Amino acid sequence: MRGGRARWKIENETFNTLKNQGYHLEHNYGHGERNLSVVLALLMILAFLVDQVQQLCCPVFRAAWDKMKTKCHLWEELRHHFRLLLLDSMAELLMALVRGIAPRKPVFEDSS
Repeated sequence: MRGGRARWKIENETFNTLKNQGYHLEHNYGHGERNLSVVLALLMILAFLVDQVQQLCCPVFRAAWDKMKTKCHLWEELRHHFRLLLLDSMAELLMALVRGIAPRKPVFEDSS
């Protein structure tokens, strides 16, 4: 009985995270006839797995998450900085969040 409840709790918390903390997993990811929705759902689960590994193993990710307070805010700031900054790596993007580097205008090459 305790094992079943522990498993239910883990599943419930995982799906709650996927639905409410920026991953946007909804019930409309049915299997469908063409399987695209299954592929999208699996990609979302893979992204969630990568995020879980980062939370456990990456101190820079944890520092950025601590600074942003919530995962939703972290994802929004990552997208914002990703659009505006020219960075060489994900670590550099996370450090920009931790250090509070203000987004600069992107550098465009002169085509003339």
